[in-house]
Amino acid sequence: MELQLQIKMNARLYLRDPESTELGRNIIKHGIKLIHDIGFEDFTFKKLATEIGTTEASIYRYFENKHRLLTYITTWFWTWLEYQLIFHTNNLKHPREKIDIVIKLLTFDVQDKFIVEHIDKNILHGIVICEGDKAYLTKNVTEDNRSMLFKPYKDLCHRIAEIFLELNPEFAFPHSLASTLIETAHRQMYFKEYLPRLTDFGKSKAVRPLVEFLQHLVFKSLDN
Repeated sequence: MELQLQIKMNARLYLRDPESTELGRNIIKHGIKLIHDIGFEDFTFKKLATEIGTTEASIYRYFENKHRLLTYITTWFWTWLEYQLIFHTNNLKHPREKIDIVIKLLTFDVQDKFIVEHIDKNILHGIVICEGDKAYLTKNVTEDNRSMLFKPYKDLCHRIAEIFLELNPEFAFPHSLASTLIETAHRQMYFKEYLPRLTDFGKSKAVRPLVEFLQHLVFKSLDN
């Protein structure tokens, strides 16, 4: 069973809600595809306007710059991932089972249960892996943080940290381990694809070896 999903985003991320119009949804849909195809550095609103048959000025009515668009789509991803985590762990009792779901979600090894027709989550996942940290590795990070633009990422980390504490209430570093798990999963997936000598998974197309490594990383930390 697939479920319809509508995510309410922080209004500070946009000038006009892209979900409110067909053009706005096209900006998100084709923006994701174009960033994935050519990379964030080469991506411009002029190229996006050509792609969707509109004017550059029309896109600027929704987003003040391309960095805001990147922050919007990565923030959307973290919010969607938390929905997935809640859905897949809701009926699980044992924290080890929940942690296994966390790891499988981070490596895209769990079936998506939510329908969002204009967003390709697989392509967006690739953007988050390759470009996602550019949303917060900026000179404006403090100001953006005050505007709560990164709250969905923090919320996801906090939810994962709470699962860790279910397994080991005495563990001193649950949030650090949660953010480390997310970043490690994505870095290893990137290295696996582009810099395989930095991993032990470069020769395998399967995701299972990476899942096993992340399980080892987490459970060894929590069991000590």
